[in-house]
Amino acid sequence: MTRTQLADPQPAVSERIRRRLEAKIAERGIDPHAPLPEIPEPVPALEAAQQRIPLDYRDAQVEHPDIAAWVRAIADAALPPHTGDLAPHYGTPGRRRVAHGPSLLLWGPTGTGKTHAAYGAIRALTALGCGVVWQATTAADLYAQARPGSGQDPEHLIRQIMRVPVLLLDDLGAAKGSRWTEEITYRLVNWRCQNQLPTLYTSNLPPVRELADSPHQPVLRDELGDRVLSRLSGMCTPIHFTGPDRRYQRR
Repeated sequence: MTRTQLADPQPAVSERIRRRLEAKIAERGIDPHAPLPEIPEPVPALEAAQQRIPLDYRDAQVEHPDIAAWVRAIADAALPPHTGDLAPHYGTPGRRRVAHGPSLLLWGPTGTGKTHAAYGAIRALTALGCGVVWQATTAADLYAQARPGSGQDPEHLIRQIMRVPVLLLDDLGAAKGSRWTEEITYRLVNWRCQNQLPTLYTSNLPPVRELADSPHQPVLRDELGDRVLSRLSGMCTPIHFTGPDRRYQRR
């Protein structure tokens, strides 16, 4: 058998062209041997979430350790796409989707950063690569949209919010209460409690009245009823926010 000896590989460019390229690079003050800067790759889920997050909260970060632990617990419990299907191997490289997990009740005076912290948790979840289908609303907006004659199907709206994988329900207990609002809140909280759907509740009111509190101090138990408070207690880790009103400090 005749063996053919390969010639030495030729350079990609001639020596003359290489010298010209090096001269041009030197003219522009570029060091070809310098390490490349580390540019973080964009996170599509976070970029999409940013478009829906109010401007005040688009830079929100997770600062409280209990909220950071909640984010990690939800992310760790997220499932690969198509888990449980007949062909489970399809789609497994895709982003994990949020499934089930605990909830948080962030409570404290107005302006202490509860809503800011809740949006920070949503941003952190999306930054971890989870496919987060989420929705945010205030309790007052929920009741307004769910009233008959609001221009949309109230039952469809309630069922949609009940089933969304991650929900931020802001200002719980702030709207004027009635038996109707109590029933709407109960249906929502009960469904999410029974199905272990991660929910971020915020409220200006403490859950219950302590012995040292004034008898006139409003609490969630009075505003929402024992049925709702019982389910909130069972599904949520309460986090108490304190301090001055941040909105006044920004002025």
